[in-house]
Amino acid sequence: QVQVVESGGGLVQAGGSLRLSCVASGNIFNINAVGWYRQAPGKQRELIASITRGGITNYADFVKGRFTISRDNAKNTVYLQMTSLKPEDTAVYYCAVTIFRDYWGQGTQVTVSS
Repeated sequence: QVQVVESGGGLVQAGGSLRLSCVASGNIFNINAVGWYRQAPGKQRELIASITRGGITNYADFVKGRFTISRDNAKNTVYLQMTSLKPEDTAVYYCAVTIFRDYWGQGTQVTVSS
């Protein structure tokens, strides 16, 4: 079994920053990739950024230059550093750990006020 827990969300003003954390535990010896997603009310879940086992990162165009995905292997943690936040970044942010399938966390709410 694999457990995934996100944290770090909260309320921030536009232009501010937050750092989200995704901690994986359990049978995580063959993680292929970790992705951060978000889902705003009434919208579909969308991929924001991902990082592969080899450290290759990928970003959605709407966060390039503002968000950075990174990892600390010793802590089994993947981070999403978010800067220059906009009200349209408001959403529930999810982490998905891909091994032979995706394992999802419960999400963390990010609210950006104007």
